[in-house]
Amino acid sequence: MKSLIDSFDANRDDIQRILSQTLQGSDDGELYLEYGEAESLGFDNGRLKTGAFNQDQGFGLRAVAGEAIGYAHAGELSLAALKRAADAVSATSHGYNGQYSAAPLGTNHQLYTDENPIGSPSFDAKVRLLQEIDAYLRAKDPKVRQVSVSVAASWKQVEILRADGHFVRDVRPMVRLNVSVVAGSGDRQETGSFSHGGRALFGEFIATDAWQYAADEALRQALVNLEAVPAPAGTMDIVLANGWPGVMLHEAVGHGLEGDFNRKKTSAFAGLMGQQVASKGVTVVDDGTIMQRRGSLTIDDEGTPTNRTVLIEDGKLVNYMQDRQNARLMGMQPTGNGRRESYAHAPMPRMTNTIMLSGDKTPEEIISSVKNGIYAVSFGGGQVDITSGKFVFGCTEAYKIENGKVTAPIKGAMLIGNGPEAMQRITMLGNDSKLDNGTGNCGKGGQWVPVGVGQPHLRMDQMTVGGTAV
Repeated sequence: MKSLIDSFDANRDDIQRILSQTLQGSDDGELYLEYGEAESLGFDNGRLKTGAFNQDQGFGLRAVAGEAIGYAHAGELSLAALKRAADAVSATSHGYNGQYSAAPLGTNHQLYTDENPIGSPSFDAKVRLLQEIDAYLRAKDPKVRQVSVSVAASWKQVEILRADGHFVRDVRPMVRLNVSVVAGSGDRQETGSFSHGGRALFGEFIATDAWQYAADEALRQALVNLEAVPAPAGTMDIVLANGWPGVMLHEAVGHGLEGDFNRKKTSAFAGLMGQQVASKGVTVVDDGTIMQRRGSLTIDDEGTPTNRTVLIEDGKLVNYMQDRQNARLMGMQPTGNGRRESYAHAPMPRMTNTIMLSGDKTPEEIISSVKNGIYAVSFGGGQVDITSGKFVFGCTEAYKIENGKVTAPIKGAMLIGNGPEAMQRITMLGNDSKLDNGTGNCGKGGQWVPVGVGQPHLRMDQMTVGGTAV
């Protein structure tokens, strides 16, 4: 595979010399190079509605001096562009006398294939697949009014060169299948959806049993929502399902455990290291080392191998997620969480796959323990304030729990709370922790990166629920 550095109109020695001169006196920094391809196809209302393919390449040059970051990027791999970037970035460390940090340790692990998923199956085969899914759903139930299906794939080559000559490369594939269904009865109609994917080739995700399961789940959710009654409002006990509901953990707790928010003391968890921040038995990890998962990376975007980082252990805060800069300034170790959306962005501490580990209760035990409450199976959008920890999440599939049994589906339920406080309200943990199906994206500072979330079934006592029932 051709190195991106060799795509410059200059030899490697010249590039290394410019980089070393630019970062002289800096605490850290690197030349980050990237080439990417992406394809997406969207099928809607019985026809191919969208089709896109794009290629992009460029570099980002970063200098770190104390708390200051100088960053410049360009969408061309040329010596002239690199020199312009070097002129802009060098001002960051001008007059600063830093000690350039040691390079990250290497890794022999590879968490995903180097193969490009875009070319297989072919464009024609993907269109036929989308048509087949559309026809399958329309034939399955007369209540189906609209079907939207999409497939997406990307392939990214990343290289990182440091001033000390340390060089690393990563090649990152990604695939995803999305199915959305609108079902209707009379004047009422509701939506259901299902997606899955990961850092792999399309194979397992578009096999017949896999796409039929995705289609069936999307339809099932739409039909459930079609029968849903308005959600009650008030303070009540709730049960969260395993898997995707971990998105609430990601938003309400995960962001607050990223190093930069804690260094700047803008997180609700700042200054709480070693203290009890969740119920006993609650353990939360961020694990970027799981094979082929959407949030996994062989190395992060600074070249540090990803880790399985324990953040909360038996309810106590024991670590933060760190990139290199924040780890150095906080006197901690990098955890392999330095991530960026693309070459046009500087890295920052970000989650990979954030998971609450299993407890010892069965889902049936947890549900049967609730007299009157809500069973939240899936979430849609949500909002969180990192500083206060306050959050609001909307349920896309939820049910009443009455006398320990799951009964009527409900719509319009909103979970409202405070992240650190909500973690203290966990009273039962299921034995069935699992990751989501591989579809999550996370936004921070205007950058989007793929992530994974996960948790077991769990019970949270006396949570505030916003509803629409009169």
